Amino acid sequence: MKTKKSGLLLLEIVMVIVAIMFLYPIILMIFNSLKSFSEVMANVIALPKHLEIKNYTYVWKFVNYPRLFLNNLIITTIGIIGIIFFASIASYKLSRTKTKYSWLVYLFCITPMLIPFQTIMITVLKLFKVLHLTNSTWGLGIQYWGFGVPMAIFIYHGFVKTIPKEIDESAVVDGASSFRTFFSIIFPLLKPVTSTIVVIDVMWIWNDFLLPLLMVNATKATQTLTLAAYTFVGQYITNWQYAMAAMVLAVFPSILFFIFMQKHIVKGVTAGAVKG
Repeated sequence: MKTKKSGLLLLEIVMVIVAIMFLYPIILMIFNSLKSFSEVMANVIALPKHLEIKNYTYVWKFVNYPRLFLNNLIITTIGIIGIIFFASIASYKLSRTKTKYSWLVYLFCITPMLIPFQTIMITVLKLFKVLHLTNSTWGLGIQYWGFGVPMAIFIYHGFVKTIPKEIDESAVVDGASSFRTFFSIIFPLLKPVTSTIVVIDVMWIWNDFLLPLLMVNATKATQTLTLAAYTFVGQYITNWQYAMAAMVLAVFPSILFFIFMQKHIVKGVTAGAVKG
């Protein structure tokens, strides 16, 4: 018993150390966002001598924060709605279809998870230029469907298989169509795992940098919050205090969302572990 307690204590200590290692860069970012430029250049890891709150007011006005926040909101909302809609329907159909080809179709749908975006980004950029989906917040939101659906299908598919088929059969006997069965009966049962997928994808889309850099960086009107932070990084000089303040303002909404939805993530993971 004593050995077990010692092992748990050691595990907790290791977890605390790992947590501090991950949180330390964030803490430094916050500290440096409250310093003057000279303080940042003098000592990055020191505490701020004077709190420069004006860094945040300057960044808010310079990047037009409300406008960029709206851009992020539009992109994230469109991306999440499309990912959830297409992935849930596809997963339901694939899990209920038992043929010799259904497994191959499933593998085809989730294989893009294994392909690094950097290997296809030039081709993707050329394609979306042809489709006129660049330099548009709506267009960028639609692009996230293709990149987010494979992982969502992978998560949904295992969960849907745990739902008894008798539920579908009962709905058919009552005269419900396949779409009515899914949206009225099956999809509400997917709420725990849907919440998990929503949180994961919101954190990804909101804070993404590379895809927005390629697709919507042509004008300030279509930029995202993370791109706005990059504008303070110059070739010869970087205003680190403004860049750090911009990053804090950029990631703060997603952190709040994560904190608010944390209990739903736990429920989703627990439900998947028990049912799977």
